[in-house]
Amino acid sequence: MATVDSTLSDFMKLDYNTREMLLDIMKKRQIEARRNQMAKEARKSVKEYRAGKYTPQTAAAIIDTLKNL
Repeated sequence: MATVDSTLSDFMKLDYNTREMLLDIMKKRQIEARRNQMAKEARKSVKEYRAGKYTPQTAAAIIDTLKNL
Protein backbone atom coordinates (compact mmCIF):
# COMPACT_ATOMS: atom_id res chain seq x y z
CA MET A 1 0.00 0.00 0.00
CA ALA A 2 1.34 3.41 -0.93
CA THR A 3 1.76 5.94 1.85
CA VAL A 4 1.42 9.68 1.46
CA ASP A 5 5.13 10.08 2.06
CA SER A 6 6.13 7.51 -0.56
CA THR A 7 3.63 8.93 -3.03
CA LEU A 8 5.02 12.44 -2.56
CA SER A 9 8.54 11.14 -2.93
CA ASP A 10 7.65 9.41 -6.21
CA PHE A 11 5.80 12.52 -7.37
CA MET A 12 8.87 14.70 -6.81
CA LYS A 13 10.95 12.33 -8.95
CA LEU A 14 8.87 13.32 -11.98
CA ASP A 15 10.00 16.19 -14.17
CA TYR A 16 8.47 19.62 -13.61
CA ASN A 17 6.08 19.56 -16.58
CA THR A 18 4.77 16.12 -15.68
CA ARG A 19 4.15 17.27 -12.09
CA GLU A 20 2.28 20.33 -13.36
CA MET A 21 0.14 18.15 -15.63
CA LEU A 22 -0.57 15.70 -12.82
CA LEU A 23 -1.53 18.52 -10.45
CA ASP A 24 -3.96 19.86 -13.04
CA ILE A 25 -5.51 16.42 -13.55
CA MET A 26 -5.86 15.85 -9.81
CA LYS A 27 -7.45 19.25 -9.26
CA LYS A 28 -10.02 18.59 -11.97
CA ARG A 29 -10.77 15.14 -10.54
CA GLN A 30 -11.27 16.62 -7.08
CA ILE A 31 -13.65 19.23 -8.50
CA GLU A 32 -15.61 16.51 -10.31
CA ALA A 33 -15.73 14.32 -7.19
CA ARG A 34 -17.04 17.24 -5.12
CA ARG A 35 -19.60 18.06 -7.80
CA ASN A 36 -20.80 14.44 -7.77
CA GLN A 37 -21.04 14.43 -3.97
CA MET A 38 -23.06 17.65 -3.98
CA ALA A 39 -25.42 16.24 -6.62
CA LYS A 40 -25.89 13.07 -4.55
CA GLU A 41 -26.70 15.12 -1.44
CA ALA A 42 -29.11 17.31 -3.41
CA ARG A 43 -30.96 14.27 -4.79
CA LYS A 44 -31.25 12.86 -1.26
CA SER A 45 -32.57 16.17 0.08
CA VAL A 46 -35.17 16.46 -2.67
CA LYS A 47 -36.29 12.88 -2.05
CA GLU A 48 -36.62 13.54 1.69
CA TYR A 49 -38.49 16.79 1.05
CA ARG A 50 -40.94 15.05 -1.28
CA ALA A 51 -41.43 12.33 1.35
CA GLY A 52 -42.56 15.04 3.78
CA LYS A 53 -39.52 14.93 6.03
CA TYR A 54 -39.00 18.67 5.67
CA THR A 55 -41.47 21.52 5.64
CA PRO A 56 -41.09 24.90 3.95
CA GLN A 57 -39.65 27.61 6.20
CA THR A 58 -38.82 31.26 5.86
CA ALA A 59 -35.21 32.33 5.53
CA ALA A 60 -35.45 34.07 8.92
CA ALA A 61 -36.61 30.85 10.60
CA ILE A 62 -33.74 28.90 9.06
CA ILE A 63 -31.20 31.53 10.15
CA ASP A 64 -32.58 31.45 13.70
CA THR A 65 -32.27 27.66 13.75
CA LEU A 66 -28.67 27.86 12.55
CA LYS A 67 -27.79 30.47 15.17
CA ASN A 68 -29.01 28.13 17.89
CA LEU A 69 -26.89 25.15 16.82
